[in-house]
Amino acid sequence: MFGALDHAADFVRDHSVWAPPIVFALAFAESLAFISLLVPAWGALVAIGALVGAGTLSFWPVWIAGALGAACGDWLSYWIGLKLEYSVAHMWPLSRHPDLIPRGEAFVKKWGALGVVIGRFFGPLRAAVPLVAGIFEMPFWRFQIANFGSAFLWAAVLIALGGGVGKVFAWIS
Repeated sequence: MFGALDHAADFVRDHSVWAPPIVFALAFAESLAFISLLVPAWGALVAIGALVGAGTLSFWPVWIAGALGAACGDWLSYWIGLKLEYSVAHMWPLSRHPDLIPRGEAFVKKWGALGVVIGRFFGPLRAAVPLVAGIFEMPFWRFQIANFGSAFLWAAVLIALGGGVGKVFAWIS
């Protein structure tokens, strides 16, 4: 899987016009419940951030695409939780970890919308928190404000991290 993500970053470097749709898709997959476990896209997003830092790609389209992809992935995860409710507990990988939904419920009840923001920055929580927020019917607008705000912050952090890594590599070389 990591090889495919490396190829995505290489493709974006060679075909910059495809950067926004690819970044959108990667961020969407990284934030979508269940799929995020199969597509660890943050490494490719950081690599693409290095291309932004090097001046190969423009910041704005990559940032907006990454943020919107992440927000849409969380929005869909929230919707899945709202519609399927507790039946998601019988789906893989939750079926193998029956304690995750009660722990997620405690996290969402303790932190509320701030939990959506916190969850965005921690891999295992990134796609689980929106799912649990939907299951336990966090108010729609409260969720969406936290979702979109944290998505724009998360995308900026990944791009900046990539830019910083790129500058370190340039300095070392």
